[in-house]
Amino acid sequence: MKNFFRRPSNIFFCIVMLFSTQTWAHSGDSLHDGLLHGFFHPLSGLDHVLAMLAVGLLAANTVGRLVWVLPLTFVVVMGLGGLLGVLTLPSVLAEHGIIISLLVLGGLIYRGGYLPQWVGIILIALFALCHGYAHGSEMPQLVSIISYAIGFMLATSLLHLCGIGMALLLRKFSGLWLRMSGVLIALYGGVLLLS
Repeated sequence: MKNFFRRPSNIFFCIVMLFSTQTWAHSGDSLHDGLLHGFFHPLSGLDHVLAMLAVGLLAANTVGRLVWVLPLTFVVVMGLGGLLGVLTLPSVLAEHGIIISLLVLGGLIYRGGYLPQWVGIILIALFALCHGYAHGSEMPQLVSIISYAIGFMLATSLLHLCGIGMALLLRKFSGLWLRMSGVLIALYGGVLLLS
């Protein structure tokens, strides 16, 4: 897997496949498309995409098992947040949590990403809860909650892997590019906060 992300053409291929809706055989408008609805929901908003990539970028800056603990924590807690979002009314707090996640994760990437392990896990879990809540509260009524959750958890996992791959690629050229990606993520969070 490590060699796969060393070739820019492989990374480009993964990104194109993720965002190419023409490759799917179904339009996503029927009862059995909970998986597709869930899969494309995190990809439908730049705030979600940047946050998921930021988790991967941050995870790639850590050492040891934390590289995989942060993304796995995010996916699992996001699934729980999705369940809460389905069961309760939409909350504006989740949207504020998403914006704060962009600001904090972008700032951490800019600063080099070092966090004590327990602090990183708690922060990631809180942000995952907000993102999951937003996904769950926006679930279409006629789709299966299980297939929808599998879809958005799968898309999130792939975005985390893309973030890790991007960090490895950017670090290969210069650590400055990696830090600047954190600045861009935080700036987008700032724009959302002001709007």
